[in-house]
Amino acid sequence: MNLLPKEHQEFVKPEYWEKFFKKRGTRAFEWYGEYPELCGVLHKYIKPKDNLLVIGCGNSKLSADLYDVSYRNITNIDISDTVIRQMKDQNEKDRPDMKFLKMDVLNMEFYDGEYSVVLDKGTLDALMVDESDKVVADIDQMFSEIDRVIKLMGRYICISLLQEHILRKIVRYFSERSWAVRIHKINTDNSEGSEKDFNMPVFAVVCTKFKKNPQLPQILEVCNHEDKTERLPGVAELVSAVQQLQYFAVVRQRISQRKVTEEQLQLALYSNSAATPRYTLTMVDSASKQHGQFAIFIVPQGRETEWMFSTDAGRLQLSSSAGFDRLVVVSLHRNHVYNDLDAIQAELSAKVMELAPPGFKQGKKVPFLSLGNDIGSRHIVKQGSSNLSGEYVIEEVQGDAGKTFRRLVFLANQNIVQSEARLKTVNVKKKGKGRQSSIVVDKSYLACQHHVAMVAGMSCVQSGRLTDLLEGDMSVLLIGLGGGGLPTYIHQYFPQVHLDVVDIDPEMVTVATEWFGFRPDDQLKVHVDDGLKFIQQEAKKGPKRHVIMLDVDSKDVSLGMSCPPAPFVEAPFLQDICNCLVDQGVLVLNLVSRDSTLKAEVIQRLKDIFPAIFVSHVEEEVNEIVFAIKDTNSAAVNQMETKDVKKDGTKEKDDKAGSGENMVNSGKTEEANEDRNKRLETLKNKVIEQCKMLDRFMKKQTADKPAVDLIDAFENLLVT
Repeated sequence: MNLLPKEHQEFVKPEYWEKFFKKRGTRAFEWYGEYPELCGVLHKYIKPKDNLLVIGCGNSKLSADLYDVSYRNITNIDISDTVIRQMKDQNEKDRPDMKFLKMDVLNMEFYDGEYSVVLDKGTLDALMVDESDKVVADIDQMFSEIDRVIKLMGRYICISLLQEHILRKIVRYFSERSWAVRIHKINTDNSEGSEKDFNMPVFAVVCTKFKKNPQLPQILEVCNHEDKTERLPGVAELVSAVQQLQYFAVVRQRISQRKVTEEQLQLALYSNSAATPRYTLTMVDSASKQHGQFAIFIVPQGRETEWMFSTDAGRLQLSSSAGFDRLVVVSLHRNHVYNDLDAIQAELSAKVMELAPPGFKQGKKVPFLSLGNDIGSRHIVKQGSSNLSGEYVIEEVQGDAGKTFRRLVFLANQNIVQSEARLKTVNVKKKGKGRQSSIVVDKSYLACQHHVAMVAGMSCVQSGRLTDLLEGDMSVLLIGLGGGGLPTYIHQYFPQVHLDVVDIDPEMVTVATEWFGFRPDDQLKVHVDDGLKFIQQEAKKGPKRHVIMLDVDSKDVSLGMSCPPAPFVEAPFLQDICNCLVDQGVLVLNLVSRDSTLKAEVIQRLKDIFPAIFVSHVEEEVNEIVFAIKDTNSAAVNQMETKDVKKDGTKEKDDKAGSGENMVNSGKTEEANEDRNKRLETLKNKVIEQCKMLDRFMKKQTADKPAVDLIDAFENLLVT
C-alpha cells in the first residue's frame, strides 16, 4: 500500500492528509523515530509541568507516550478532521486530560504566550516542500504563530530531516529574532517500528525564545548523539556541520548492510573548534574474501598525498597487502595536533566501530595499523598568499628512512602537492665559525616521475649531435615554475644549457628562490610573464628554441583537463610553439586529463602540426608526457597527406577515375602509412639511444649522483 504522496507538493493539501489517514486507519505513522529514540532529547527540554502544544499531531503515539510518563498538559492540533476524531476516540478513556483540536497551524486560536513548549514532529517538513513564494509566506506565517503562542524562555522543538532549505530557513528565522538554536542528531538506528519509510538521519532543532536584542550574538550549536555540544560562529558553519552528520549517517547505513566495492566512500571528521577536518576516513572493501575482517590504517602525517594513500588503486593495493575485508584508511590533516598512535586510536575507536562491515561482532577488538610505530611529523614553515593561486603553505614532513621533504601546497586543493624538495644536511664553512652543519635542498632529487620524463624529453632533439648541444648550444624554454624543482634539476646536471623559465605569478618566484633552492644566473633566467603572450612574442622572432616544455596547471578543473589550461593546447598557440622551435626541436607537454575524448582531441591537434608524436605514460600518476618533434623536411610523413591535393584543400580528380583507381589510391595510402610507421619506429629507437646518452652525460656532471634514471621514463614510449 503506497501511503506517501506521488508529488511532494501533496503534503500541504488537506485533501491528501484526509485520504492518507483514511487509508492507514488507526495505525501509528512514526516517520521520524518513536518515543524510545526521542525521549532523551524531549525530556531534556520538556518538563512535566510545561504547557505543551503539539502541532500537526497526526496519529503519532508520541503524545500518548509523553502523557503516560506524567506529561498531562498536552494539546494536539491537526488540519485533518479525520485524524482528530480518531485520536479522540483512542485516548478519551485512558488519557482524559489530553486535548485534540482541529486547527490550522497558520492561524491558531490560542492566546499570546499560552504555551511553554511547541513540539513539531515532521510538520515543517510536510509544509516546506520548496522555496516558492507561497510556501515561504506560509512558513513565515507558521513561525510567526509559533513565536506568538510561546512565552518568553519557552521552546520550539522541531523534529525534522533538515533538508538544506529547511535547515537554513528555521535557523535564520529564529536566530535573527535572538532565539538560541541548538540542533541534536537523533539516534534512530534501533527503532522497532515496522515500517522505515525514510532512511535519512533525524534531527531535533531546539529553539529557545529570548527577549529580542539585536546586540546579542547568535547562539548556534550542534550536538550529536554522544551529547557533545559545539558552538558555531555562523549559519554557514552550522549548515556544514549538520550536512556532515547527515552524510555520515547515510554512509554508515549503506556500509553496514553490504560491502561497497564499486567505490571508496569517504567521511570527514571534525573536532569541536576547527573549521577544517581533523580526519578523513576512506572505506576500502575487498572484492574477495580476506583472512581478516576489519582494520584501521593510520596514514603518517604528510604522506596522505602519496599514490598508495591518495588514489583508489593505491588504497586497493594497500588493502590487499593488509589482508582485510574492510580497511578504513585514515588521513591526518594539517593545522591539527596529534600526540601519538595510541591517542589517535583512543580518539577514533568509538567512531570507526560505526563503520564495521556486515557480520562484525560488536566488542571485538579492531587492529590499528600504520607504517612503523609513529605517526610521522608535519611542520609548517611558511604560510602565504598569492593573488593568482590563493593561500598556500610550505611544510616539512618526514618520509621513508627518516628523510625530510619540503612541500608547497595550495589550500584550495590540499590533496595535491604542487612542489616537493628533499632536504639534506651538509657541512658548510662559515667565516670565523669553522664548519657547521646546515640544511639545504638536495638538488639531485626530482619528486615527480613526470618531471623525470620531461627531462628525458631533451633527448628527442634531432638537430645536431646531442652532447655538443648539451655543452653549450641547447636552448630550453620552460613555461611553469612552481617550486622550481624541474629547472633547478636541469640546471644542476646540464649547466651549459640556456634555460629560460616563465611564470605568471611573482609569488611563485619568491617561494622558489627562498624555500626550494631555485637560483637564477646567466644560464638560468626567470621571467614573470603570461606564458601565452611570451610564446606569441617569441614566435615573431623566429625559431631558436631546441626544447619548449609546458608544465602549467589549470585552475579550472571543470574542463576535464587539469594540465595544461585549455588555451595552451589550442591549434593557433601550438602553431606558435612550432614556429619558436628549430627544425627537429621538440615540444614536451605535461598532459593531465581523465577525459579520453578531450585527450584524443589534443593529440590530434598536435599531429596536425608536428609530424612525429611520442607519448610516455607515467606509472602511478595520471600524467602523460607528450613529445612532439618538429620536422619541416619530413617528406615521408607529410607528403603522403598532401599528395594530389589542390590549393583549395580538395583532392584532384581524373575524368577516368573509377573503382579501379580508388583501389590503387587505397593501396598507396596503406603503403604510405606503413612507411610512416616504420620511419617513426626508427626515430623512436634513435630517441631511446639518445636518452641513454643523455643519462650518461647527466651522471658525469657533478659529485652529487642524480637520484633518477632517465631511461626509465622511455620504457613504455609509444608512437601515436
